Amino acid sequence: MTTALTRRHLLAAALAAGAAGPLAGAGLASASAAASRPSLSRPRLRLPAPTGPYRLGTVSLHLIDTSRPDPVAGPGRYRELMASVWYPATPDARRYPAAVWLQDAPLRGLLADNDLPVNVAAAPLTAGREAAPALRALGRRPVIVFSHGSNGHRSETTIIVQELASHGYVVVTVDTPNDAFIEFPDGRLAVPDDDLPTTPWDHADDIPFVLDRIEDLAAGHNPDAEHRRLPEGLAEILDLRRVGMFGYSKGGTATALAMIGDQRIRAGLSLDGPMQCQPPITTDVDRPFLMMTATFTRAADSSAAEFWTHLRGWRRNLQIDGGTEISYSDAVWLLPQIARLTGMSDQDLAGWIGTFNPNLAVKIQQTYPLAFFDLHLRHRRQPLLEGTNPAFPGVHFIP
Repeated sequence: MTTALTRRHLLAAALAAGAAGPLAGAGLASASAAASRPSLSRPRLRLPAPTGPYRLGTVSLHLIDTSRPDPVAGPGRYRELMASVWYPATPDARRYPAAVWLQDAPLRGLLADNDLPVNVAAAPLTAGREAAPALRALGRRPVIVFSHGSNGHRSETTIIVQELASHGYVVVTVDTPNDAFIEFPDGRLAVPDDDLPTTPWDHADDIPFVLDRIEDLAAGHNPDAEHRRLPEGLAEILDLRRVGMFGYSKGGTATALAMIGDQRIRAGLSLDGPMQCQPPITTDVDRPFLMMTATFTRAADSSAAEFWTHLRGWRRNLQIDGGTEISYSDAVWLLPQIARLTGMSDQDLAGWIGTFNPNLAVKIQQTYPLAFFDLHLRHRRQPLLEGTNPAFPGVHFIP
């Protein structure tokens, strides 16, 4: 009982007191209005701007899978997901409010979980404008789904998501229950719970349901549980014949599993996925797959090496020297800002992000995933994926 009380109340205490402290995990908590409002005195973190020609819109969806009861939530409750759709928007998108990277309550939980001061900074504003009209003049666009890492959240690779959307893709980011920091429309805050271990299979099992709901959206239906207003024209730009997926860390493993289980996914990308799961991956993948590795390399990780042998279609393994899995997430850009605000030493910062240059890491994030999906969903030749490029020192392909 003591452990359960600690897990369920530590986050609420951190939110109420604004105190720092590690969180091993927690259950469902209510986020107070005071905790949900960012303090005006906190500096705001920043993200790099996307480089594509299109403005961005974004909208969140509250999805309930009525085919999957949730025994943890109680009798009569079903699995609840939060997702965000990012898309190219009309030129007047800037008159709509900028979407925040992560709401204040889950941000505080995320910082506390990583033993960082919960009041250190406000979340960045993204390039996405909430519910801005979709750019219908482009026609139907390829759809890419994203799965996050362990104890993560659907915004953790927003740099990549914004880059893809700014070049004409629709990107759907998905939170996995019990493994993510989530705020629901009614103010409930869900955080990772170590008492409810979540596997890559759990991440992957949500993807067919999400793709079904995106198909509903494309057919003109509103899949949001509260039927909140959808952006004008969004249904008209979705091309479910060209679907890709990428994932970060555990989500990279989930990407492989989802591809095996759902033939709609035509190309997959793993951002340093360990490829560890039970039961293990034994099925071949016959569609294009890119492994971008840093920590979980094939030389160091037997599961990654074994997975490589199951890739029977187009395959590449891009590796960076001196980086960590964080090199493929927004944290590589945000943590140096937090380090300056907290007085973190260079040595401690390197313990987080490695020795790989954050500016180069962002350039890699904005370049290689786009090239991969352009090649396999748009059939545009990409010399960048054919070998080492001097513009990206420390990046090489492992045969």
